[in-house]
Parts: sequence; C-alpha cells; structure tokens
Amino acid sequence: MDIAALYDKALNFEFLTVEEGVFLFHRAPLAELMQVADTLRKQQVPHGKVTWQIDRNVNTTNVCVANCKFCNFYRIPGHPEAYITDMDTYRRKIKETFKYGGDQLLLQGGHHPNLGLDFYTNTFRQIKQEFPTLKLHALGPPEVAHICKLEKMSHHDVLKELKAAGLNSLPGAGAEILVDRVRRLISKGKCGADEWLAIMHEAHKLHITTSATMMFGHVETIEERFIHLVRLREVQAIKPADAKGFLAFIPWTFQDVDTLLARIRGVHNLTTAEEYIRMIALSRIMLSNIVNIQASWLTVGRQTAQLCLHAGANDWGSIMIEENVVSAAGAPHRFTFKTIQSAISEAGFEPQLRNQQYEWREIPELIEEQVIDY
Repeated sequence: MDIAALYDKALNFEFLTVEEGVFLFHRAPLAELMQVADTLRKQQVPHGKVTWQIDRNVNTTNVCVANCKFCNFYRIPGHPEAYITDMDTYRRKIKETFKYGGDQLLLQGGHHPNLGLDFYTNTFRQIKQEFPTLKLHALGPPEVAHICKLEKMSHHDVLKELKAAGLNSLPGAGAEILVDRVRRLISKGKCGADEWLAIMHEAHKLHITTSATMMFGHVETIEERFIHLVRLREVQAIKPADAKGFLAFIPWTFQDVDTLLARIRGVHNLTTAEEYIRMIALSRIMLSNIVNIQASWLTVGRQTAQLCLHAGANDWGSIMIEENVVSAAGAPHRFTFKTIQSAISEAGFEPQLRNQQYEWREIPELIEEQVIDY
C-alpha cells in the first residue's frame, strides 16, 4: 500500500478499508496523520471552534447482572450498597445541574433484573413533567436490549415508548469493541455487536440522535479497532437521509484500576498519549460520515486532549458535573466551566458551549462555579 495514496483517498472523503486503516496505524508518521485529520476537521467543521457541554451523569441504579470485567461501579442484586435512584435525588441533582449551567442528564445505570420498560417510562415522564426544559440523553443500546429481553418486545417498540416518555437522545454506551470475540471476554452479559448496531439503526429510523463510543486498550487487536470503526460507519451510511444518526464519536481508553480484567487476567491499559492521538486522527480519517470527534479528557487528561484538537478532534465533551462509572476505575481528571474553556483556549481554539444536538448555547449569566462532592 502507498501511504500518500491513502491520504489522498481520505482527503477525498472516500471510505478506507479495515486493512488500509491498520496499515496507516502501523506505518504512517504521527505528524502526517495529524495533518490529514486536521485538514478533514477544517472541512467538516469549518467554524473552527471547539465545542463543549455542561451536563451531569446520573445513574438510575448500580444493580447490574452484566458482570463486565472492566467495571467497578456495579453491584449484584441484594448487595448492601445496591440502590435505585429516587425522585427526591433526581430533583436535587437536576436543580444543581441547572445551577451549574447544565441543560441535560446523561441517565444510565446497570442491567437491573427487575426494572422493565414501565420503570424507565414512568421515571422519564415524571422528570419531564417537573423539569420540561431538561434534556434526557439516556440509556444505551445494552440497556435497551436488556429492557427488550425483559419485556419480550422489539427494539422499535421499546425505543418508541422511551421517546414518547421523554428520551431526547441515545448515548453510545456499551459499545466497547464491536467484535463479539472481545465482548465475550470483557462484557459477556451485554448484547452482542450486531444487536448494539441494530438498536442504533432503529433509533436513527425513529429520528433519535445518538453518539458512538469505543473503549480500547485492553484485549482487542488493532484490526478489531478498525472493524469497530467500519461497522459504525456502515450504520451511519444507511440512516434515513433526514436523520442525524451518530452526531459524534468518542474513543476512550480502558481504565484498569482494581478491575477484574487487571486483577484476574492481568490486562492493563498500556495506551500511550501518542497512540491515543493516533487513534483520534484515524477516527477522523476512517469516519468520514460522522462530523464530530470528541477527545476523552476524562481518560487521557488535559495535555493529550489538547493535542487531539490538532489531530482531528473538534469537541471536548462535557465538564461532567458528576461521573461515577469510569471514575470508579481510576479516571482522575476534572474540569469546571472556567477551566475547560481555558484548556481549549490554551490549545489555540475558541471554546463554544453547545447542547447535545451540537447547537450553540450562550453561557448562562447566573452560572455558578462547580464545587460539588458526589
């Protein structure tokens, strides 16, 4: 393969194959990949600003039977630390979210064996009745698949009911690596790759906007990372013409502190900053039909995320007023609305607050500095 020819193919917004992506990962100089990805970013996001968001990750429950080997957050049914979030807690956390300038809850939880569709639709309706302007970026394909199995309902019917109850968008949670060999090793209790993708396609047909993720740096091969990217791209390519589909792609690194993968299997995250930047650049190059590429500051930190803005990323994600799942496995980084903007400015870009639909927001006049212990 010729590296220059592959750059030209990418710059013409042609789809690169898995084999071509793997070749570039191993053979292309990082500086060249960054330049190609940066050129593509400038064409796809011509305003040149780096967007960011204010939201809060609230967990519906920590009870889960999926038994993912990378998760320290979940508790088995009957565990003394198990909980289901009540409405008083939602009310308090939503009011705090508004105080800190947020407009959305990222609402996720475990695969609780006793919480079916009515639990989620009733929860969504009550939240929206009391806080009609709040956006719900809620659940994820594995949780939807779990509800479908409990209720013996189709993906379409469950998603339709969730949307009618107040679901605004679907996060890309639980993608990990969209190859079943990997999923059997790290998250056997979750839906398979085909079902994850099928749920996203059904969401797109219902005009529910979604995001996509990839957790890498564990048991996957380099080839499997690129299979993952191509499978996302294929689903985006068949969305209805008037649907937004995947609004963004967020690759992040496996966090290994005290996880079963690390303790029992000896699997550790050995991803370097250079490798993460390389994957950001190749995500921009491979995913030519997904506009927004987000750098995961939560898992890689400020400096690496800043470099990613010169390697194809155009979004910094959320300050995440609260985040419990990834942090439980060792992610230590934190930002406020002031420090996230300064980090973007330091990298040479203009920060722009957005909502989940990538529409620009003005920073609220009465926003408070985030000082919260969760």
